[in-house]
Amino acid sequence: MSVWIDIAGLPAERINFSPSPLAELGFALHTLAEPAHHPGLHGWTTATAAALKPDLADRLHEAVFLWGATFSDITFAFAALPERAGQPGTTLAEDLDLLDRLDDELYVAAALEISCSSSYCEGGPSPLVDARSREQALERATARGPRQAAFARRLLADPPAVRAWIRRLFEDCEQAFFADVWQRVGVQLAADARHKTELLRRKGLAEALAEVSPAVSLDEERSRIVIDKMAHGRTTAGDPAVGPGVTLVPSSFGWPHLLALHAPGWRPVVIYPVAAPELSNPPSVELLENRLTALAHPMRIRICRDLARSAYTTGELAKSNRISAPEVSRHLAILKKAGLIQTRRRGRYVLHQLDLMVVARLGSDFLEGILR
Repeated sequence: MSVWIDIAGLPAERINFSPSPLAELGFALHTLAEPAHHPGLHGWTTATAAALKPDLADRLHEAVFLWGATFSDITFAFAALPERAGQPGTTLAEDLDLLDRLDDELYVAAALEISCSSSYCEGGPSPLVDARSREQALERATARGPRQAAFARRLLADPPAVRAWIRRLFEDCEQAFFADVWQRVGVQLAADARHKTELLRRKGLAEALAEVSPAVSLDEERSRIVIDKMAHGRTTAGDPAVGPGVTLVPSSFGWPHLLALHAPGWRPVVIYPVAAPELSNPPSVELLENRLTALAHPMRIRICRDLARSAYTTGELAKSNRISAPEVSRHLAILKKAGLIQTRRRGRYVLHQLDLMVVARLGSDFLEGILR
């Protein structure tokens, strides 16, 4: 599973690395709404949430589905404006001005994209003009609670008023905490964007993407950027409606998320974390699936129990588990392909042992994979 961005014929100067204040504010709000996704920011979330005025905290809760479990694309407004050539604003006020320039249909469709519906990713009609899309959007909002349902109904009934309300909410967040956040992280994000731009110029796109994330790569043969995610998606960097190009946005609050905006009507955008824990090189989604599948068999679980304690030969495992040596070999081959065991030779004996570090990381790898 992955998201593809077709870049056939795209010149390097159309690939843009740039931080976005509004995108970073969106991630900061997500961190406040979903602190369990970001255990490394526990101190910040606790202190910031405790310092929020009740009125601001209440309004943030009212619109939480814009940045909670799923991310609304409204924080990437620059990607829908062809004249911006994929360039975000340099200040939050500039990004909010770009947000104001989105037409109501696009704004409402992005704001009410609560649960990654296929109609949005495939370019379906906006809930503002299509009765079926409107019904589905309200149903998804209702499932999130009465406040979210009421907010969705207000947005559909009076988009200009709710858009102004959201802008004021973002501006109040800047005054309450985000100005200090941006002063602290903005310099780091700008430096990262400059570094990636220089790397792109000197060594090419493959090298630049390799530093973005282990989950982002260049498929040169097919002329596409591949983002390894537990989702399918495809878009083009050559859509004339929004202008050719791809924008890559660094985020200080992003890890473990790696977002790829790939909806029709939007320029492709990849939002990547610039900071991660020490164990920041997770396996691919395919390898993670192989590991979980390998451990799903009861006999392989029993074999792992032996191999966790000591190194064993194939014959010893066969005797211990009362199965044939060829059966053990088949199970070991699956575990080895999944990267779960280590093998070493001692004289004429081949010994197998469970890789405890890999197994210990399975939980965190799985969590990072599904949150990516």
